[in-house]
Amino acid sequence: MKRSAWVVVLAVVAGLVAPVPARAVDRSPAECAAALDCTAAEIDRMTMAQRLEFLRLVQSGPAAGLGAADRWRNIEGVIEFFRDHGLGTPGTWISHVDAAILEGVERGVALALGRSTDGFGNPGSARWADYLTRLHRGELAVRNVHDRAWSEAEQASTEHGVALAEQVHGLRPTAVERRFFLFSEFYRWTLRNRPAVLDLLLIYAALLNPVLVLKRVPFVDWLTDVRESVPSRKGSELAYAYARLDPVNGAFSTVDLLLAYIPELFEEFQATR
Repeated sequence: MKRSAWVVVLAVVAGLVAPVPARAVDRSPAECAAALDCTAAEIDRMTMAQRLEFLRLVQSGPAAGLGAADRWRNIEGVIEFFRDHGLGTPGTWISHVDAAILEGVERGVALALGRSTDGFGNPGSARWADYLTRLHRGELAVRNVHDRAWSEAEQASTEHGVALAEQVHGLRPTAVERRFFLFSEFYRWTLRNRPAVLDLLLIYAALLNPVLVLKRVPFVDWLTDVRESVPSRKGSELAYAYARLDPVNGAFSTVDLLLAYIPELFEEFQATR
């Protein structure tokens, strides 16, 4: 056999026996919660069940020392909805957005604890760190102040997630996903604009449910309580159902969202009281 032929044969054999570089082994939710340094890319590869476990472990573990053992229960409710409806599988638009939100929470905890100075390029990290620091100092006792700080932190992480999904990974949401996302934007807007929401309910409550006029304050308290998973879980169910209706022009105004979203949530609120 000619020398050149032997070279080819040896190269093929070497290729067969040489070890193939493997992707780094994905860490478990417990490992990520302990290290607080799993990237959005790593979280994207988690199932929704794993993300739920991860978020709960972050809260019961490192975040508990900052007084935040229950400050992302509302996010738990959304993840439960995704899990039960088979939404947000790894690599999808929903998955990347959700992964960035969780990365922001995780890195915010790490920053607030002084375990790192790296926010992983996620603008929500610094926002969450500021929120947690203020919470730990007792500076967020007033509901309006607390809810605005919480919402601004999640908004920053969410917008980063949208940019990650669309600009980095070239993904676009489906029409239903985009409309569902509008409801999540409305929820965060509600957290930042409590007085305006109460005013809107005063105006429109008679059209929705007359009892709501009298109970609008405790209802809004319940709806926007980040320590509760039921309102966000129920809200996600309703939002997804309305998002699938394909309304004219595919868009909602604030009043449209209010009229669509509130009545059934108020019924849920009354059932729990």
